[in-house]
Amino acid sequence: MDDVRRGRLRVYLGAAPGVGKTYAMLDEARRRVERGTDVVVALVETHGRAGTAALLDGLEVVPRRTVEHRGTTLTDLDVDAVLARHPEIALVDELAHTNAPGGRHAKRWEDVEDLLAAGIDVVTTVNVQHLESLNDVARAITGVRQQETVPDAVVRRADQIELVDMSPEALRRRLAHGNVYAAETVDAALTQYFRVGNLTALRELALLWTADRVDDALEAYRTAHGISDPWPARERVVVAVTGGPETETLLRRGARIAAQSAGGQLLAVHVLRGDGLRGAPPDALARQRLLVEQLGGTWHTVVADDVAAAVLEVARGVNASRIVLGVTRRSRLAQALSPGVGTEVIRDAGDIDVLVVTHPHAGGRRFRRPPRRGTLTGRRRLLGWGLAVAGPPALALALDAATTWDTLSIALMLFLALTVGVALVAGLVPALVAAALGGALSNVLFAPPVGTWSITEPRNALAIVVLVAVAVGVSAVVDLAARRTAEAARARAEADTLAATAAASLGGEDPAGAALEALREALRLRRVVAQRRAAPAAPWVDVATAHAPAAGAAPGGALDAAPGAGPGAVPHDGPDDGPTEVPVTDALRLVLTGRTPPPHEVRLARAVGLQVEAVLERDALRVEAGTARAERERGAMRTALLAAVSHDLRTPLAAIKASVSALRSLGDAIPADERTALLGDAEHNADRLQHLVDDLLDMSRLDAGVVVPRRAPVALDEVVPAALAGVPEGAVDVDVPEDLPLVTVDAALLERALANVVENAVRYGGAPVRVSAGQVDDVVVVRVVDHGPGVPDDRKAAMFTAFQRLDDAPRGHGLGLGLAVARGFVTADGGTLDAEDTPGGGLTMVLTIPLDGGGA
Repeated sequence: MDDVRRGRLRVYLGAAPGVGKTYAMLDEARRRVERGTDVVVALVETHGRAGTAALLDGLEVVPRRTVEHRGTTLTDLDVDAVLARHPEIALVDELAHTNAPGGRHAKRWEDVEDLLAAGIDVVTTVNVQHLESLNDVARAITGVRQQETVPDAVVRRADQIELVDMSPEALRRRLAHGNVYAAETVDAALTQYFRVGNLTALRELALLWTADRVDDALEAYRTAHGISDPWPARERVVVAVTGGPETETLLRRGARIAAQSAGGQLLAVHVLRGDGLRGAPPDALARQRLLVEQLGGTWHTVVADDVAAAVLEVARGVNASRIVLGVTRRSRLAQALSPGVGTEVIRDAGDIDVLVVTHPHAGGRRFRRPPRRGTLTGRRRLLGWGLAVAGPPALALALDAATTWDTLSIALMLFLALTVGVALVAGLVPALVAAALGGALSNVLFAPPVGTWSITEPRNALAIVVLVAVAVGVSAVVDLAARRTAEAARARAEADTLAATAAASLGGEDPAGAALEALREALRLRRVVAQRRAAPAAPWVDVATAHAPAAGAAPGGALDAAPGAGPGAVPHDGPDDGPTEVPVTDALRLVLTGRTPPPHEVRLARAVGLQVEAVLERDALRVEAGTARAERERGAMRTALLAAVSHDLRTPLAAIKASVSALRSLGDAIPADERTALLGDAEHNADRLQHLVDDLLDMSRLDAGVVVPRRAPVALDEVVPAALAGVPEGAVDVDVPEDLPLVTVDAALLERALANVVENAVRYGGAPVRVSAGQVDDVVVVRVVDHGPGVPDDRKAAMFTAFQRLDDAPRGHGLGLGLAVARGFVTADGGTLDAEDTPGGGLTMVLTIPLDGGGA
């Protein structure tokens, strides 16, 4: 089988039923047959459409396999017969269909995989709402969840995908003419699933999904043929993001350009330099990333030393049509010294259009970052300036005393060494002062003629100039290295802090507070508070807080050996500075108390604030989702309740009214036996009505969460007979040993639950029903066994949902609340209620009751 060519898959994709997928598939098959291709119809569903059925004439049809399932004869694809026939092409309709029991696979697309593996080409059909990735989207559009889905990867692997398209209006006309569904279902279909809005949205889904597949094919072709030049088949706009204030202008311009064509895409590219130090403020990048997401674009971060080459590489890699750049913020002097990123991108862009957008910060009006706060202490600065001012004269005096040395060369070397030392101690400016003083003193005291500013020998002048130049260069390099080292250490500390706050914000009971606590410890603050406001003029409200522990108190309450020595301690050598307000967004700010943080720590706090904002938004969305879900459930409950009241409760009421009316109007004229029958009917229907009302009240109590069990030790052999009081005599066999241990439950709740379960078994499972009980470890297990038709595994969970009737259970025999109420009561009592298959056929309900009242 390894040498067998894999079959080719062709998929006809449609937006909705009735667009003509099956018709197109059969039309293609007839053309293939006319060309002499061996084509068979493995399975085609005509759905009673005459035009579709007519296309089957003249095509070979492989007989279907038949399956008997619950008294119904089902037909399905016979994979073995198709494999034995082994045609060149097999037509298989409805790729996402679920197979009838007993086949090779559960899903039809799995059968198609077998045919393809055997070297048979397959032509199939599928609707876009059956694609797994779009199932939830289609449900949101139509309100109908498709139970039959096919993985996207199966369809994407197809060798050909052909979209069968039809306008919503044309499809609705086909529906109205009876070309899709039977006449009696047309009106309902037009007003529900086949509304113009639904069809338009589904059509857009199909078009976009197909466009993405075509785009994948285009990229694969370009890669296979080594084509690196962009093919502008779709408008893709790459915006180069610097993190500066002009970025928002560029992003919005790029988004407008992308929106001008259907399917346009916006991609933001930020290039980090290789040293990782010369970057934009992280809070600015975070805001710009959020803006990109709001504009419907994607954010990409690239690490490279050559910014222009990196931007072009990304643009060519995504087959971009345009690059958007901002006018440079560099001064004219800087532009004269180097061309800049924009010029390099324009020069090397080739076929990609480059749009340079002006902004208020262009042409030397550079964005000024907050000034850096030096890392040197005041003591080091004082020492450095002392060395810079007093060091060269002291060194000159010492050298002047050594008149026997070649003092000029020695002086130059020692002045250079002194300048480097000053740069190491105090930075660039004091080193420049030391270099200037050293050069001047060398000229006056050691370069002939001594004592004058003039120099007789050119080599001595050159030596002094070289001294000053080398001293300045070395000082600049030493100062730059020192600053880069400090920046690297700060960047690492900020990264560690951001990682800690991100980890803290992912879990725990108070993720926002945990993130603020990590920030407080990292910045050695006394208190950090996150505040939000609902509107620009609204007051600020605290939403999360982090406090420093009390002085000398350990987390567990014991005293520390060294108060304030912990990682989160705040110095207590003076009064607190005033609070520092750090704006994060228009609706969120951080208030820092304990000391005034420097600018780089403010930027770090703002970045953490964005994380806190995301956590708060996530929590708010969770609350909204929970509220919406509860509201949907309550809405469904109300709808079902109205349906129950409109039918199930009216039926016994109507019967009672009819009996009472007959007795009242006819009186003694009714024979005694008929009067007794009417009274019996009235009493029976009154009991049914009472039972229905009790179920409704019980369900409402469970839904409101007000069922509070009153547990006490009870004997199970006393509860079971009471629960069976309403069951016909002889319908239940009971096997509950008298020596079972007592169970700690609410006897009334357990009795109601057992009664509902047994009545349900007798009604739908048929008599006799067996009720047995026994102890297993620390629980008592009660089994209610029937030998009726049973329930499939995929429907067992639905049995316990309120207002549910499975299969063909008739209305008027209950509200579908019995098992829902039973499970609710058992769960409230600390037990469980589950369904299992009965060996030999039927259903077994299993009640598990803890001996010690495990639900307490």
